[in-house]
Amino acid sequence: MDTRFTGVIPPVVTPFKNGEVDYDSLDRLIELLIEGGVNGLFLMGSSGQTAYLTDAQRDAIIERTVAKVAGRVPVLAGAIDTTAARVIEQAKRARALGADAIVASCPFYALNDMAEIEDHFRAIHEAVDLPLFAYDVPVRLNGKKLDTAMLVRLGTEGVLAGVKDSSGDDVSFRRLVAANEKAGHPLAVLTGHECVVDGMLLLGADGCVPGYGNVEPRPYADLWEAAQRGDWAEARRIQDGICAGFEIVFVPVGRSGDAGGIGSFKTVMEAQGTIASNEMPFPLRALEGEVKEGVLAIARERGLI
Repeated sequence: MDTRFTGVIPPVVTPFKNGEVDYDSLDRLIELLIEGGVNGLFLMGSSGQTAYLTDAQRDAIIERTVAKVAGRVPVLAGAIDTTAARVIEQAKRARALGADAIVASCPFYALNDMAEIEDHFRAIHEAVDLPLFAYDVPVRLNGKKLDTAMLVRLGTEGVLAGVKDSSGDDVSFRRLVAANEKAGHPLAVLTGHECVVDGMLLLGADGCVPGYGNVEPRPYADLWEAAQRGDWAEARRIQDGICAGFEIVFVPVGRSGDAGGIGSFKTVMEAQGTIASNEMPFPLRALEGEVKEGVLAIARERGLI
């Protein structure tokens, strides 16, 4: 296992202002995360709203982040696209811009079976000389859940360096951790299930990719350190506090998945002064009015603003 890609690796939110990516806010966010003790940064994932970005914007964000990070932590770049050929194009650009690893999902819109998905990951690995993570996020990918045996096989063969699991399927996650251990632990297995990080670390996860870490990075770093010490009572205490703050995502009832949760993060981040606006990419609408006030009320109660 490549130990560079363990610990707390938040998926970086993409700030917007007046319809464009807000790079000054991105700079502040990167500093906040690094000062908060994170172990890496993941760009171009769901929290980064990569689906709404042009290729030019994706490249500019990677370039800006790599320059700002200046080698302090690894930078993982999502290359999320419909087929291997398109993923490879994006991954090659990310490599040229200084990314340390690539995160790729299985194909979407294209309807592939698991054997074809395996070939998809093999092709990306062969074409791009960077560590490759499989992004397991069925909710965005035709409901396709990546097969545990396939992931571990690709890990033992050196095709995959790790898995970013955002399936929300904790039984499957535990089976992956167990199979990975049995195979000699070739994969860095990271959970994206941010409210049960303590439990996932207890069962053997190698780290977490918490979207809520954009709002509160330090508690996740403290949680990781507590887990490394084996202080599970402290880990649970920290996780309980995180979950109390995470209640902000349940305020925007009826909003789309892209607008509600990430919109809640951005609303608090705006109030914290990390980003200039809680603006969302078109056609998503920023939280406002009573919903915005409901999010901020929780943030005030938790001492986040």
